[in-house]
Amino acid sequence: MNANQLINMILKIFLRKAVNGGINAGMRKMSGGKGAGSSGAPMDATQGKQAVRKARQAARAARRMGKM
Repeated sequence: MNANQLINMILKIFLRKAVNGGINAGMRKMSGGKGAGSSGAPMDATQGKQAVRKARQAARAARRMGKM
């Protein structure tokens, strides 16, 4: 294994952790979970489901981009 492969492997690990952390934070924020810092009125059930659906779609798109 040469230095270029090692550097690429390490960068991919850090990038994956950063993307997953951002996705998890976004999912928590959209679902209104604990620690989300939401100070507004709570969402009704349909809005909550739509928000979670959008967050999951965004997570899938981000994972697809990470594979490139």
